[in-house]
Amino acid sequence: MKEIIAVCTSESKGERKTDVGQAELQEGFGLVGDAHGGDWHRQVSLLAIESIDKMRAAGLDVGPGDFAENLTTRGIELYSLPIGTRFRVGARVLLEMTQIGKECHDRCAIYHQAGDCVMPKEGVFAIVLEGGPVKTGDAVEILETVVDQGSK
Repeated sequence: MKEIIAVCTSESKGERKTDVGQAELQEGFGLVGDAHGGDWHRQVSLLAIESIDKMRAAGLDVGPGDFAENLTTRGIELYSLPIGTRFRVGARVLLEMTQIGKECHDRCAIYHQAGDCVMPKEGVFAIVLEGGPVKTGDAVEILETVVDQGSK
């Protein structure tokens, strides 16, 4: 089953997030109360628990939110999906994937502990097209991939 297993926020950028269980995703902004929300292409970050499990296998004691992701998923290899993929989360939320991975300018504590970090390669970012509540246990449905006609 493709689902949300954690909803995480933080008050400041550059820190691990705390699983709050449920929150509101606001159209054109991101997760209400999260430091990374705003009018830009990385409104919401997602990381699969399967990616976090790779770091656990390397001996780290990590879990949802430790990679500063907003939504931790189960059952989806997020980084293998193309940019433009749209997801329905729960009954109302619609997200569109805008970026796969990110450049880490400064190596995080996890990188220094394990010699690697999954977020720069396997984390994805999205914008909120339709807002609404999101909570642990919500189903995630992959709807479609939107191709930017201007990039052809």
